[in-house]
Amino acid sequence: MIHLASKNRYDKMTYNRCGRSGIKLSALSLGLWHNFGSVDVYDTAKDILFHAFDNGITHYDLANNYGPEPGSAEETFGKVLHRHLKNYRDEMVISTKAGYYMWPGPYGDWGSKKYLVSSLDQSLKRMNLEYVDIFYHHRPDPDTPLEETMAALDQIVRQGKALYIGLSNYSASQMQKAESMLRKMGTTCLIHQPRYNMFDRWVENGLLEVLNKRGVGCIPFSPLAQGLLTDRYLKEIPADSRMAKSHGFLQENAFTDVRKKAIVQLNELAQKRGQSLAQMAIAWLLKDKRITSVLIGASSVEQLYNNLGALGNLHFSVEELQHIEIILKPTLKQ
Repeated sequence: MIHLASKNRYDKMTYNRCGRSGIKLSALSLGLWHNFGSVDVYDTAKDILFHAFDNGITHYDLANNYGPEPGSAEETFGKVLHRHLKNYRDEMVISTKAGYYMWPGPYGDWGSKKYLVSSLDQSLKRMNLEYVDIFYHHRPDPDTPLEETMAALDQIVRQGKALYIGLSNYSASQMQKAESMLRKMGTTCLIHQPRYNMFDRWVENGLLEVLNKRGVGCIPFSPLAQGLLTDRYLKEIPADSRMAKSHGFLQENAFTDVRKKAIVQLNELAQKRGQSLAQMAIAWLLKDKRITSVLIGASSVEQLYNNLGALGNLHFSVEELQHIEIILKPTLKQ
C-alpha cells in the first residue's frame, strides 16, 4: 500500500543550502547505519521512515556495508521505498557510500575504481534505483592514488549513477586535495560527512574552514557520540546499550569519570533550556552555519521525535555557549 504523506510535512522542517550548490537539505537527515538491517524488525524500520518523511526529513543516508548483515540496510530501504514511498522518490535525497570492507579479495575494500564502481552497481540493485543523489567515498585510501579515486567518482557522475559526490572521514589537507582534483575534472564535491559531536571536535582544527572556503556542505554523523550525549548514561551503562553489548565503535572505556561528570552537567543545562540532552547536542551542532544537516539515527519512532524536538530551540546565548565550553574542557584533554 502506498503511504500517503502528511500534506504539511515541509512546514515542520528547516532546510539549509548545501555549500554553494543548488541543493537544500533538511536540517536533520536520517542515517540508516543501525536499526535497518536484516536482524531488525522490518515494520519498525518502515514506521521510522514514514514518520521521518512526514516530518520533513528528505535526506536518507546509507552505505554498502550498513546492516547487519552488510547490504541489508539498503535492501530494507529499497523495499520500503518501492512498496510504500515510490511516488515520492523525487522529493528525496538518497545517499550511499563505499570505502570499507564489503566482500573478500582485493577488490572489495578501500578506494580503487574497480571497487567503487562495482560497489555502487550493487547498491543500486539492492535499492532498485537507477541512481543515487549522493555517492560518497567512505574513507581515504592510503594505498590507491587519490587521482584514481577521484576519477572514479567523476566517472560515476558522468555515467548518471549519482547526481553529486561526497567524501567522508577526510582530513582538512586530504579534503583540500580531493576537492581540487574533482573541480579540475568538472565534478564538484557537494558535501563532506565527518564524525563530529561535543566530545569529538577534530573537524574544528581546519576541516570546517576548508569546507566553508571551498563551498562544500558538512553533515556530521554520530552527533550524540553513539548515545553518550543522551540521558541514558546519566548514572551507569544501560544493560541494553551498544556499549554494554560491545557493538560498533562505542567501547566501555569511552565512559570515563570525566565524561560522566560532563554528561550530568550538560543534561542540567539542557533541562534549563527546555530540551533533552540529545536535543541540545544536536542543536549545538546546527548553531554553526557551516553545518548543513545533522545525521540522526533512530531505533524507534519515539526516539525519532525526540531528535526532531531539537529544532524547537536552536538558539544559544553567549553565556550558554561559554558554560558548555567550561563543561567540555576537561573531556577534550583526554
